[in-house]
Amino acid sequence: MLRRGGSKLLLCLVLALLSVVSAEVFFEERFDDGWEEQWVKSDWKNDENAAGDWNHTAGKWSGDPNDKGIQTYPDYRFFAISAQFPEFSNKDKTLVFQFSVKHEQKLDCGGGYMKLLSGDIDQKKFSGETPYSIMFGPDICGYNTKKVHAILTRDGKNHLIKKEVPCETDQLTHLYTFIIRPDATYSVLVDNVEKQSGSVYSDWDLLPPKKIKDPDAKKPEDWDDKEYIPDPEDKKPEDYDDIPKEITDPDAKKPEDWDDEEDGEWTAPTIPNPEYKGPWKQKKIKNPNYKGKWKSPMIDNPDFKDDPDLYVFPSLKYVGIELWQVKSGTLFDNVLISDDPEYAKKVAEETWAKNKDAEKAAFDEAEKKREEEEKIEDDKDDDVDADDDEDDADLDNEDAEKHDDKKDEDLKDDSKEEDSSLHDEL
Repeated sequence: MLRRGGSKLLLCLVLALLSVVSAEVFFEERFDDGWEEQWVKSDWKNDENAAGDWNHTAGKWSGDPNDKGIQTYPDYRFFAISAQFPEFSNKDKTLVFQFSVKHEQKLDCGGGYMKLLSGDIDQKKFSGETPYSIMFGPDICGYNTKKVHAILTRDGKNHLIKKEVPCETDQLTHLYTFIIRPDATYSVLVDNVEKQSGSVYSDWDLLPPKKIKDPDAKKPEDWDDKEYIPDPEDKKPEDYDDIPKEITDPDAKKPEDWDDEEDGEWTAPTIPNPEYKGPWKQKKIKNPNYKGKWKSPMIDNPDFKDDPDLYVFPSLKYVGIELWQVKSGTLFDNVLISDDPEYAKKVAEETWAKNKDAEKAAFDEAEKKREEEEKIEDDKDDDVDADDDEDDADLDNEDAEKHDDKKDEDLKDDSKEEDSSLHDEL
């Protein structure tokens, strides 16, 4: 017979199990063998020889070599691939969009985001121009852009989230999760940790503003918005404009060796006049009639219409990846679209969380090996440089010996010529 505490524990386990069992999974892809049957590679940019391709791999380092994803290659390419799932609406449901990304190439500038698309599209023509409903994932470019995109589309216009959401920038796998709830609240998680949250209503400009400035309002003619005014008591001194900007240096003296005929007439140098205060400016005082800066009154926006279904995407049907990368090597894996954050958490624990420590160890080992190989190559280069220096020194010594030999020969020839000349004189 179970004790009271054991009964509670069992009840919690049963409820958790029922929650996972009741989760609706609209799409899940762990990129096992046969993954290509579900995904369609776009022909976009093929005619320009600029279309990239996808490697089915776990990457150069991983926590499990059998846990594979798809990785962009080669460099300087456009990438576009998509998969279809049964069309659904997230009305009255929680929408969970989750996937993992690894920028194995140490990305300098590029994206690692995915898209959810609605309606019907030609997957073979999927491109950067194809309309989408949601775009989500990390974006990195230089020092300034290191953020998670969360873009929602409404009435054909893409709206960026107004809050900053930082992304990871290292070369390891990271998990990105976007949750939109029926109460129009949302959460963005990175590696199962919430990084941002709020309301769809306030954090995206999906609706026109409730209030606008009254376009018919005019500032009253007698409205005084000058905070300071010239002091009427402050008068410019009568001789103020007569004060010169520069004066003759009183300490300057004509050099003793100055020659007026050769050097011209000596003129004493000038220096800034300490009495000169610049152009005169009238002092200012507080304006006793100041009413503050005039602001147009706010009125109800006639174009505003509230929408209780602002969070709803009624016909989600595709998930896709569309990127341009200068440096390829981004690896996507474990894509999930569901209605249950708990199930998403379970998937995260089975995949990313399970492998992250082993992946970090594999990465550290790969880095250590790379650094050792670089050191060996640097040592080889140093040896080559040293050999080159020795060869240069040998050549210098040979040149010096040849120069000395030539000098000795020249001396001998000079001696012979002197002997010959002396003989002729005798």
